[in-house]
Amino acid sequence: MIPSRPSAQVSLLFIAGTFLIITYVLTKCSPTFGLFSTVNNNNNNNKKSDLMMADEQKAAQTAKPGGDSIFSKIIRGEVPSEKLYEDDQAIAIKDINPTAPVHFLVIPKKPIQQLSLAEDADEQILGHLLIVAKKVAREQGLTKGYRVVINDGLHGCQSVFHIHLHVIGGKQLGWPPGTN
Repeated sequence: MIPSRPSAQVSLLFIAGTFLIITYVLTKCSPTFGLFSTVNNNNNNNKKSDLMMADEQKAAQTAKPGGDSIFSKIIRGEVPSEKLYEDDQAIAIKDINPTAPVHFLVIPKKPIQQLSLAEDADEQILGHLLIVAKKVAREQGLTKGYRVVINDGLHGCQSVFHIHLHVIGGKQLGWPPGTN
């Protein structure tokens, strides 16, 4: 005997399946659909960026200040890097995990652990890092703008305790930072 009404289980499965299909369509076709949208909706580069951000957050949670940093080794030439600029005070290198088409780091040769620990005597070198960032950004073709980021401490997601500037550009960046 075939029941005239579908069972409650079949009805629930049908409703759940319909809900999943509608949710999928809305999130893929309407990035502004508030309830189900995510910051990085349907862009594979953003998914990669999200994964890298998660890795950076994990690295920052375990990073410890002190000792010989990877950047000190790069400065001394012990670790290879793709140098974009070098003078007696700083170097600029391509980031090995770029989050945008152009992503490079500006690193002082003087090992300053983090911005919050910089001293008044570091004022000149900190300003110099910004001038280097501007020069290299121009050389890299960032004529429409770019973002300069300094991560500081655990909550700032600092994973290498040798101050450095991230210069990120070559695409329209999102606001607030980290959304795109």
